[in-house]
Amino acid sequence: MNNIPVQGELFALCWERPDPLRLRVNDVVRIDGRLGLVIRVNDCAAVVLMHRPARVFKTRFDKPVRFKQSPMTFRISTYSATEILNRNAGKQRRPTARRTA
Repeated sequence: MNNIPVQGELFALCWERPDPLRLRVNDVVRIDGRLGLVIRVNDCAAVVLMHRPARVFKTRFDKPVRFKQSPMTFRISTYSATEILNRNAGKQRRPTARRTA
């Protein structure tokens, strides 16, 4: 039992830094000029929720009707070349104001 090696190297292999180019949950992306929200990410795909525009038309009796469509979900690659709008480059702390008493 005394021959158990120290497993510090194993911890370094298991812990990886998050990839800055990969999509994450709650990222807001711009696709074709419209905004979408990433709701789920796994190894091979990210699921994006995007709202559809409302449909407006007139009936035979010239009454305007407006339908709000349900949002659509679709899958894209986790490394797709989309513009991520809400990702911060790094955590920055604001300097705290010192109060004089």
